[in-house]
Amino acid sequence: MLSVATGLAFQYMIARHTSTADYGVWFNINDVLGYFLILAGVIPFWAMRFAARSEKGAVKTGIVANLTISLMATGVYLIFVPLITQAINVRQHIGLYLLATFYIVEYYLQNVTEACLRAKKPQTLGYGAVITEVIKVSLGYILIMGLQKPLEGAIISLTIAMAIQIVYYLKILAEELKQKIEWAYIKEWLKGSVANVYNVLGNQIAAFIFILLFTYGGEEARGYYGAAFMISNIITYSTTLAFALYPKLLIEGKSEDVTISFKTVFMFAVPMFVGVLAAPSLYLSILGSKYTDAWSVLVILAVDALVITASTLYGSVLYGFERIDEEAKISFRDLFKSRMFISFSLPYVHSAITIPLTYFVLTLYTRNDAVMSAFSVAAINSVARFAMFLILYLMVRGMVKVVIPWKNIAKYVFASAVMGCLLYWLRTSLLRSETIRVHQILGVTALAGVFYLALLMVIDEHARMLARSAWLEIKARFRAV
Repeated sequence: MLSVATGLAFQYMIARHTSTADYGVWFNINDVLGYFLILAGVIPFWAMRFAARSEKGAVKTGIVANLTISLMATGVYLIFVPLITQAINVRQHIGLYLLATFYIVEYYLQNVTEACLRAKKPQTLGYGAVITEVIKVSLGYILIMGLQKPLEGAIISLTIAMAIQIVYYLKILAEELKQKIEWAYIKEWLKGSVANVYNVLGNQIAAFIFILLFTYGGEEARGYYGAAFMISNIITYSTTLAFALYPKLLIEGKSEDVTISFKTVFMFAVPMFVGVLAAPSLYLSILGSKYTDAWSVLVILAVDALVITASTLYGSVLYGFERIDEEAKISFRDLFKSRMFISFSLPYVHSAITIPLTYFVLTLYTRNDAVMSAFSVAAINSVARFAMFLILYLMVRGMVKVVIPWKNIAKYVFASAVMGCLLYWLRTSLLRSETIRVHQILGVTALAGVFYLALLMVIDEHARMLARSAWLEIKARFRAV
């Protein structure tokens, strides 16, 4: 919940102090970096699975391996970034792209340390997020708003915050770092990583639609899409409430944990989704009135975010119940026959649908129309993602019986619908005023959120149980202090 607030505050500072075109450049920097971060999650995928099963030396081996890969990726980035900026016609911003170089090493280290901690101490990732978000926003306020350096300040703030977060994670992992590096693990991980590289490469190919959007739709189109994405992406934050599900399934394999995760995640995802549908232009105005034209893009991306949320849960189930590496050995034959490999192939199917359609639409129909270009890309990507989700759902259904808590979800939908009506009415009242302040939007959102939770406490037993558990945990923590 803190990350929602601080993440929005950080983007607010950037969006309010840049033009729509420059905001598009900010997102393009991230798009370009993505091609050099392809391997960041490959080793952590296996390191977490080995650490969850208490294999000695897995943590240190994973960190050293990912650090090595990050240094190679940084070298390649420095060679190619001048050519890339020239090819996409942003040579004047090459300094920003070079400043982002430090992010590559940090991202690789963050991925592997978080994976190792997620296996045994997932709660520490929450503490790490608090540290990062507070430092990022504090530095951002000084550099972006104080010194009026929006893009440079954003990159520097993010880089310093991540560096401190990584130091914190390494301190927690200090005991594991005293163990020996197990080179045999790397051999097994590299075998298994053929499939992982295959997967992440597919995901990065799928992300090429954003390069197409920037190139053919223009910087403003990427800015509109990015602004809508920053709001809709808040919905997917609800998946962090099931962050421990994957390693828990690796260790215990209890399907009832999946049902509990569905209850908890959708308790927050559904009202956030409804809230966005009720007042899309209102939330976009937080980033600046110039983005309100992209309200239709936000509506599409909100639906997409709900699909991503469900896909994340089903993905955790698929990978959590997969047992091909249970004996710390990975067989190529078993891997390529597994449902995991089929899941890894879905991004290629996704890309085969989205890339040709995106190029066709952007070059023939929506050129010179920034909002329509962003809307078209959002619609194409969302439809393809939903199709991939249906395939994932069928695969999981063939592995294990997942009991979906439909009764609880129906209560969330009902309470959210009532809340949505209240929010729509409050939104209409706000729009009658000459100026709308950000604090008014946040106040209206808080009021709608409190109303939703109060109504849910009355009609849903799981919500009451969760509130009691949280309160008991908080009291226990304070007693300990």
